[in-house]
Amino acid sequence: MIFKILCSIYAATVSPALVKHLREETGAGMMDCKKALLETGGDIVKAQEFLRKKGLASADKKASRVTAEGRIGSYIHDSRIGVLVEVNCETDFVSRGDIFKELVDDLAMQVAASSQVQYLVPEDVPEEIVNKEREIEMQKEDLLSKPEQIRSKIVEGRIRKRLEELALLEQPYIKNDKLVVKDWVKQTIATIGENIKVKRFVRFNLGEGLEKKSQDFAAEVAAQTAAKPVSTVRKEQPASKEAKETDQKPAVAVSAALVKQLREETGAGMMDCKKALSETGGDLEKAQEYLRMKGLSTADKKSSRLAAEGRIGSYIHDSRIGVLIEVNCETDFVGRSEKFKELVDDLAMQVVACPQVQFVSIEDIPESTVSKEKELEMQREDLASKPENIREKIVEGRVSKRLGELALLEQPYIKDDSVLIKDLVKQTVAAIGENIKVRRFVRFTLGETVEDTKTGTEA
Repeated sequence: MIFKILCSIYAATVSPALVKHLREETGAGMMDCKKALLETGGDIVKAQEFLRKKGLASADKKASRVTAEGRIGSYIHDSRIGVLVEVNCETDFVSRGDIFKELVDDLAMQVAASSQVQYLVPEDVPEEIVNKEREIEMQKEDLLSKPEQIRSKIVEGRIRKRLEELALLEQPYIKNDKLVVKDWVKQTIATIGENIKVKRFVRFNLGEGLEKKSQDFAAEVAAQTAAKPVSTVRKEQPASKEAKETDQKPAVAVSAALVKQLREETGAGMMDCKKALSETGGDLEKAQEYLRMKGLSTADKKSSRLAAEGRIGSYIHDSRIGVLIEVNCETDFVGRSEKFKELVDDLAMQVVACPQVQFVSIEDIPESTVSKEKELEMQREDLASKPENIREKIVEGRVSKRLGELALLEQPYIKDDSVLIKDLVKQTVAAIGENIKVRRFVRFTLGETVEDTKTGTEA
């Protein structure tokens, strides 16, 4: 009866536009939004609070239900900040819905926007960090004159605030700073009717920890354009000499279409492709090998140059497998090129396709892992009757093969299994003229434990 009276009093002041606005901001149902506005006299902020409280109560009842489904999402900002996130729900049906998808996308964006965030909740912060923060606060000059019990209370308050700054779920929501992320998640729980758990995230900043070059973008462009005439002169002189040598050899018919195909597959220059095909009698596979060998030689000369620019990329397969990867080059100019972007995208896809891969290179594999593999192989029954020296050689071969299976750079390229990833990278180095380093990657598979996460170390 009271509610009906309120409806008659405030009906004129609650417009459909206001109801729609509240619904868009909170995700609550139309009737719930209308009731919230009526209860709060049309005050949009108070109505949001009203719905949040209602949402929190509904969400808490669902918090114990198992979340075994969900989706993995990513967000890349300007190729320089990258985020991978896993959010779980109860059913595949909900995980494929627009509301849940938007939640995952926005959470990834929230992490990208929150540079200080390192953990999901304050409880995840390691005890040693908490103790260190407490020690620092207790020694601050503004507290030295305070009584011990007062000082302890102030310190605890400051530490709590600091821990909340490190926790994703305690951040003000980027699309509505009147909400913190944990309450926004609970509102979504109330809306979709299933429990939701933000399980984990990782954030890459391009080049963090690497020495940066002071050269600016304009200088990079100038350096690129200035270098071109020199390289042209160097290439033209041997080209004319090679042309004379070619005249003395039997002519091999090399079509423009074949040259174009080889150029697209290798990224080498037109004249280099033509020469490779001439040298190999028009055999495309042999010509690729010819150029690869030439490319490897060129790439090796550049491997000592600092790679502190580049890009961060991601690849998501069916929302159930996700990869975040950082690949470095020398200049921002090259980092933004299509050739480099294609390499990064292909490397991310490669990691998705190789579930056994855990490291960038063999050199990144910890000595403890290598020792364990050797120990296991030495105890195999099929080697028990072998002489010691023979057994050691067999074990070394097996361990080498096993380590190669764990390293990204040792994998056959998914688009051409005659090429290893490390050779693909070197081909690209030769094509673009800059050093390239695959620095790190992380791979999430929906539902795996955090300990199972495949994380690539720096190369």
